[in-house]
Amino acid sequence: MITVEKLDTRNRRQLRQFLQLPYRLYRRHPQWVPPPLSDVKTMLNREQHPFYEHSEADFFMVLRDGEAVGRIAVMENRPFNTYHNTRKAQFYLFECENDPMAAQQLLVRAFEWARRRDLDTMVGPKGFGPVDGYGILVSGFEHRQMMTMLKYNYDYYPQLLEAQGFEKEVDFVSSRIDPQTYELPERVQRIARRLEERGSLKVKRFASKRDLKSWSRRIGEAYNGAFVNNWEYYPLTQRELDFVVGNILTIADPRLIKIIMHEDDIVGFLFGFPDISAALQRAGGRLTPWALVDILREVGRAKTVALNGAGILPEFHGIGGNALLYAEMDRTIRDYNFENAAMIQIAETAVQMRSDLQNLGAQEYQNHRVYQRAL
Repeated sequence: MITVEKLDTRNRRQLRQFLQLPYRLYRRHPQWVPPPLSDVKTMLNREQHPFYEHSEADFFMVLRDGEAVGRIAVMENRPFNTYHNTRKAQFYLFECENDPMAAQQLLVRAFEWARRRDLDTMVGPKGFGPVDGYGILVSGFEHRQMMTMLKYNYDYYPQLLEAQGFEKEVDFVSSRIDPQTYELPERVQRIARRLEERGSLKVKRFASKRDLKSWSRRIGEAYNGAFVNNWEYYPLTQRELDFVVGNILTIADPRLIKIIMHEDDIVGFLFGFPDISAALQRAGGRLTPWALVDILREVGRAKTVALNGAGILPEFHGIGGNALLYAEMDRTIRDYNFENAAMIQIAETAVQMRSDLQNLGAQEYQNHRVYQRAL
């Protein structure tokens, strides 16, 4: 018998079922990286997560004979809808067995939730903030997910959604750079050198976490204003900015965080993170003291750097700002002897950056699709 339950986040039995479902579905899967359970619990905690200060979310599970076989979070992000003048609901944390009937009943309940709030479109996966990662994996299943910045799912997930009328909204593509075969063109290097010599644009680098923390508020404020034309953008509250920057600082190697300055203004970003996926897999979602020690060791021995949050304001492309960004990307890869680099989740709407990366020899290796369905 199949039933759908609304999650009571104070009910320990239900909460355990909701949290443990992906650990059962992907047990020992070589490409899946389990998220820390504490992170997912925070998403469900209306007292802790800043999302709930302006918006709402509920959670549903589909059960077969009492066992959870699917789950979903459904949300109304009010600042996003206000900024874009839309009436969209969004979903996240979607997991399901390869069972079309279970997926249908779960999604029907999510649609009902949205309609009761007079929302007219369902979009997702799209999470509680800008570091949650977007989309369902639709290609590149042979590759391990990059920490928890990307989602991994089985190849039947797109079919479950499309069978319920979902269609593509936007793709987020990830690309790889192999330092052994890639070389930054001399023209790009020359433009970057000229910019730095003239001082019209300069790169701010960080020597320590203390130095980075002292800039955290400015970085957050600049990030909030830099990507206003992006598909996923909405203005974050100060609490959300503090939450996002705090999460970044937790795993940051300050040497891999760069910002591009024009006079006293931050106009570009390059956030690099050592790939600690192997340590997160060994941790199995539980950040015990031993797991934290292992993660710290993995930071020092990581062979891949994940480049996320890379971008520069469009008005600085024409004067070579993008060349400076790519030169700094090249420096990040080579100065610390990374064997691989991954540019994570570049929206297909970021036409200039995708074109630049292809011209620089980056190879696209994974695609995550955000779906939408009219209600």
